[in-house]
Amino acid sequence: MMNEKLQKAFCVQINKELYSAYLYLSMQNYFKEVNLDGFANWMAVQVQEELSHAMGMYNYVFERGGSVELMAIDKPEGTYNSALEVFEKVLEHEEYVTSLINDLAFIAEEVRDRAAMSLLDWYIKEQVEEEANVANVLGNLRLAQNDPRALLLLDRELATRTFVAPVIG
Repeated sequence: MMNEKLQKAFCVQINKELYSAYLYLSMQNYFKEVNLDGFANWMAVQVQEELSHAMGMYNYVFERGGSVELMAIDKPEGTYNSALEVFEKVLEHEEYVTSLINDLAFIAEEVRDRAAMSLLDWYIKEQVEEEANVANVLGNLRLAQNDPRALLLLDRELATRTFVAPVIG
């Protein structure tokens, strides 16, 4: 049986992962509205990744004999002014999610749940990749310096991103 404190913390993190998907969906909306379909594709893949992260935790709680309390998902901001602004917010959000997962890992350590610690190691490594991926796009956007031609080239590159369901754990 899963420790109650840890179970509650997983429920909060599941909510945060679902919020992340919702946030990226709002960003996908922005990119569709400004006809940057490659950027919209990047966000669509991100939505799928966040949903898979939430479901990985959801399934894990049940595998451990726990239950999941579903909570309301906050409404994300939906107004953006540029691709650069969006990706600055994405990096900020991913850094926040990293801190949340680290906090969850600390709780797993505190209650001495080795199985949860092992699972969360995967999420911690995933966050390193997430932040690096976003930082790469952000760096390209900064280099582009609002040059529409560079933005369109980056848009084409981001259109090639595909979702690959992760093997969590």
